Formats: sequence, structure tokens, C-alpha cells
Amino acid sequence: MNSEDVFVSLDIGTSSIKTVIGEMTGDRLNVVGVGEAVSRGIKKGSIVDIDATVRSISEAVQQAERMVGIAIKSVIVGISGNHIQLRRCHGVVAVSSETHEIGNEDIARVIDAAQVMSIPPEREIIDVIPEQFIVDGVDEIHDPRGMIGVRLEMEGTLITGSKTLLHNLLRCVERAGLSISDVCLQPLALGSVALSEDEKNLGVALVDIGGGSTSVAVFDQGSLVSTFELPIGGNHITKDISIIQRIPLDEAEQLKVKHGVAYLNVASDEDTFSVSQIGSAQKQTMNQEDLAEIIQARMEEMFEIIHGELQRIGIYDLPGGYVLTGGVTAMPGVVELAAHHLDSNVRIAAPDYIGVREPKYTACIGLIQFAYYNVKVQGKEVAVSIAPEQEHYEAVQKQHKQKKSKQSPKTHEGVSAKVKNWFNLFFD
Repeated sequence: MNSEDVFVSLDIGTSSIKTVIGEMTGDRLNVVGVGEAVSRGIKKGSIVDIDATVRSISEAVQQAERMVGIAIKSVIVGISGNHIQLRRCHGVVAVSSETHEIGNEDIARVIDAAQVMSIPPEREIIDVIPEQFIVDGVDEIHDPRGMIGVRLEMEGTLITGSKTLLHNLLRCVERAGLSISDVCLQPLALGSVALSEDEKNLGVALVDIGGGSTSVAVFDQGSLVSTFELPIGGNHITKDISIIQRIPLDEAEQLKVKHGVAYLNVASDEDTFSVSQIGSAQKQTMNQEDLAEIIQARMEEMFEIIHGELQRIGIYDLPGGYVLTGGVTAMPGVVELAAHHLDSNVRIAAPDYIGVREPKYTACIGLIQFAYYNVKVQGKEVAVSIAPEQEHYEAVQKQHKQKKSKQSPKTHEGVSAKVKNWFNLFFD
């Protein structure tokens, strides 16, 4: 495994923290390791306890490390939220080479030039996404490297975020013993794997339904035009089940995952199960239809809020429909309910790789692929994500020696002495 071609993504969610180790061979991604841990210290997508978040990140990373037997050094981190702002940007530079051949240095300079604009002190630039390059008036160029020209322009999107929220998130990652190789806007990363080019051009809403929040990204004419986050998610469904049926929260979560159906029309009254009741030693009996009534009511409210928020920002028509992803969308009946309620085309997006064929891993796969292609376009260098095999071997050997040195030699001497004494008694 070439350590320079390995990327590690970190998806810090409200209900779980996921890590995926992927190796890029050419343009193909091979998933080699996966880690997941229960998320603690995060509510509604925001960090409320740094120490608890750090422990959860460490658990997820260590699980992925044990699966592959390598040490993770740096990660690609996804960021989202209502603090994210998108701004159009434009940069112009003169090609510096004497031969007028455009290279990585010119691309880096034009991207830097596009960032020269007034930004409030409480905000920080997260990334610049080039949409097109213009060489001597010729536009719609995706990669101008190797072309001959005098004047190089770039039109793109400048992404800024709250400095406080961004630094708190990155502080958690660093305190977990990791460095940050890249920070990506998560809705953009999701769009790189969940959406087709036709959907992006027509106009589509990408809805990522997580545990504590739901992020919505709208693409049109091939670009991200708007993104926002709503403080509703799968945890609200769990709380509804717990309150209405008066059962413990942990048991409500298990019921939702194992028996939950989002659309009453596809639920079965023959699927019955007994559950605990708070304040009573007796069990109560429920069926899937009882559960579906509660889940459908909350899911309908989610779709109503999403539809209303889209209309509020001026988006009334989406020819490409809605694409759903995230852990909650793995529940049966979500597509049927969404299509019925939103009156539009709806499908679920999930990555097609062994070990991660679930909607909850879409963000992790998207972060790796988006960072890989973005780095190629911008000509940046990303830090090596894993320790080289020799370094890892030496670290393991060092740990092994330390364990051996801790063992007391007296143990072996004691056993030898006992055997010797036993033989003496036998021959006496």
C-alpha cells in the first residue's frame, strides 16, 4: 500500500462518528478500512463537550486502524451548518512562465487572487471551488495546465464559515492526535458521489438526514447555489417513540432501527414485539403499524419544513427532484413517503463499495473523492494520511519490546527453582 495514495475521511455527526480509509488507484477508490463510534459531546450538529468529542473521534479512528493495521496521521474533515456562506469570486493573473505555459504556480496564484476580498474578522475562508478557468477570453476550461496563454482568469465560489465553530471542530481533531490534511464543505463532498451531472445541471436538492440535524444543498447549472441546515433528525423520531409509548430511550432507538418503517402503507400489523414500559415491570405489546404512525408523523414534518425552507429562499421548481442520503434514509418506506409528500422524483443515494454500502457512509466516501479531485485541480499537496509501513513496523516493535521489558524476570527464575526443588525431593 502506497501511503501517498491513501486518504482518510472523518465524518463528525450527532449520532455517530465515522472514519473511512480509502486508497486511490488512478481514479478508482478502494475502501480498506472503516471505523464507527457513538458520538458524544455533540448536539444538533454543534460541539457542546470537547473532551467527550475527542474520545469519540479517537474510538472511531482506532477501530479503523485495527482493521487495517496501520497508523492514521491526518484526516480530511467535513464541515457544514448554517454558519456557512457562499460568495462568488473572480481572480485574474498574468501567466508567469516565459514560454506562457500555464502550470500549478499560475493556478495557485489565480486562486489566491480570487480570495482578495473583504471578509468580516469573525469569519474564515474554508475553501475556494473553481467552476471555470478562462484563458485569454476562452471560457469553460476545467483544467488549464499545459495550455499556452497570457491572461488566466478563474470564476468560482468562495466558502466562508464561522471562525469560532471551525476552530472548535479542528481543535477536537487535533486533540485526538490527528493533523488535518484538508477541510471540505460536506454538502459539496456529498454531491460529488450522490448526484449525477444531469441532476446538477437540471436542478436538484440533496437532503442528508442525520441523527441530530438535516442538511440541504441545492445544485443548479452544475454548481452549488445554496445550502442550509435544520436542527431535526433521526434522534427526534427516537424521542417521539420513547415519549408516546413511554419506553426507555435506548430501547426506542433499537425499535426504530430494527422494526421502523417510515410509511404506514408498507407497514405490517403481523410484525409484533414486546417492549418495556417506564414505571412498570410489565411488558407492552406493539406492532409495526403502531411504530409507523409515530415515525411517519415526524418524517412528514421534516419534509414540510424542508419544502417550506426551499420556497423561502426562492426555490420552487426542482426538475432533478430530491436525492436523499444519511443514516435515517436506510429505513424502509422513506422514498415512498417523500415522493408522496414532496410530489417530486425521489431516490436514495448510497456508496457502492464493499463494507460501506449504506447511506450513512456517503459523506465519508464523498470527502475522499472530493478532496482527491479538488487537490488535482488546485495543484495542492495533501499531507500523507497514514504512517509509512516501516514507521508503523518500528512503532509496533517498540511497543512489543516495552511490553516484554515490563515482564519481571523473577517469574521465570521462580518456575526454574520450583522444578529444581521438585526433582531434588523426588531423588531424595
